[in-house]
Amino acid sequence: MTRQIAFNLFEMNCVGHISHGLWVHPENNRHRFNDLDFWTETAKLLEAGLFDSVFLADVIGTYDGYRGGPGTALREAVQIPSNDPLLVIPAMAAVTRHLGFAATFSTTYEPPFAFARRASTLDHLTKGRFGWNIVTSYLPNAARNFGLADEVEHDQRYAIADEYLEVLYKLWEGSWDDDAVIEDRDRRIYTDPSKVRSIDHRGRHFSVAGPHLSSPSLQRTPVLFQAGSSVAGKAFAARHAEGVFVGGRDAAAYRENVQDLRRLAVANGRGADSIKAFASAVVIVGRTSKGAQRKADEYRRLSSAEGYLAHAGGGGIDLAAYRPDEVIDDILARENRPGRDRQPSNRRHPAGTTVGEALERITRFDRGPFVAIGTPTEVADEIERWVEATGLDGFNLRQFLTPGTAEDFIELVVPELQKRGRYRRSYEESTLRERLFGPGSARLPDRHPGARYRNGANLGSGSAAPGPVPGAATEPDAVAASYA
Repeated sequence: MTRQIAFNLFEMNCVGHISHGLWVHPENNRHRFNDLDFWTETAKLLEAGLFDSVFLADVIGTYDGYRGGPGTALREAVQIPSNDPLLVIPAMAAVTRHLGFAATFSTTYEPPFAFARRASTLDHLTKGRFGWNIVTSYLPNAARNFGLADEVEHDQRYAIADEYLEVLYKLWEGSWDDDAVIEDRDRRIYTDPSKVRSIDHRGRHFSVAGPHLSSPSLQRTPVLFQAGSSVAGKAFAARHAEGVFVGGRDAAAYRENVQDLRRLAVANGRGADSIKAFASAVVIVGRTSKGAQRKADEYRRLSSAEGYLAHAGGGGIDLAAYRPDEVIDDILARENRPGRDRQPSNRRHPAGTTVGEALERITRFDRGPFVAIGTPTEVADEIERWVEATGLDGFNLRQFLTPGTAEDFIELVVPELQKRGRYRRSYEESTLRERLFGPGSARLPDRHPGARYRNGANLGSGSAAPGPVPGAATEPDAVAASYA
């Protein structure tokens, strides 16, 4: 049977997300992001277009590594000003019945107890349509915003995130029994106290008593998304994530990363099908090839190279400060920063890439590797080719115009994909997790590490380091060592 392809709209609660400079386009409504109507209109459009979800990115610092400060980012609206992504979800949920919502939140700086309640509240208000994109926050400015001199070291961030998830699983899955809320008016008992418990977590990074303040929501644990291409990031995703945003230089690299993640999931006692893989998609479609190219030319003309450079420099390296012939690896080694996760743009370049080559790539508005510009048939052909070549399950649709990018996709590409059996014709699932994994799968699967805390099992002191799910298969030592 032809496999359907998932699509999320890539969004951020700001003017300039990742298509820098295009806020000036006369048909762009990005300046309305402070208006609640902007978000409800977007939600209704996406639900009419049968999208899986709207995916909300976020940062908690500014991009100040370019030209010695945040001036360029401010002038070009490079993810500043920006607002909290969680707060627009209830409004979007109120005007939709099916659309999912995935929002970014960092595990590095804010404690887990408050976020656990926030996430449960959103899952209640959306009737089980909430997902969480787990990030560890790489911006140095973010660390300074929370009282630290510099960012937490990369692998240490993931160690903190592991325990963060352990605390959340205990709160979401273990603190309340499914039938704790009885609403017995005659006996005047709303919640049965014998079915609610503290978690008494005492770990290396967190100490949390509990109980969880929210009663169980439809999904209990929101759908867990994550993006990370480092060794630590892949290991984390293999333990926890249900949706992973993968990258790579080309289709072959994407396929390798997808296969690697699924193999690691199996090594952690999970199924190979327990992870859905997504990639960013540049789609510019027109009724004719020339019409699509005219749009692309207009976007290219209005794009801001300075905006892209500010975005790239926010991770701690200002590419514009180096000679074009210098090799990026040499710069990082010279500055004693090999292996760090501070340069999100640089991770996309192969070994040996020069500064000049990186600058040329970074400042292109249509940088891929997945780029489809053409008619609905041409775009659908490329989407199908990529899915078959990589094993991807879906895409995050990058926006150039709001609402134009989504409108074009819904009007032109969706019908073509539907004809091919690649896109749904109606919503059938009630929760976001069921949309990913099928009806009846609203809760975490039994083999997910979060499930071990159900019914109050395995609560109490925190673990010092993550380990495989009890009873899980263990990788051979030689293989496991390469992922340590």
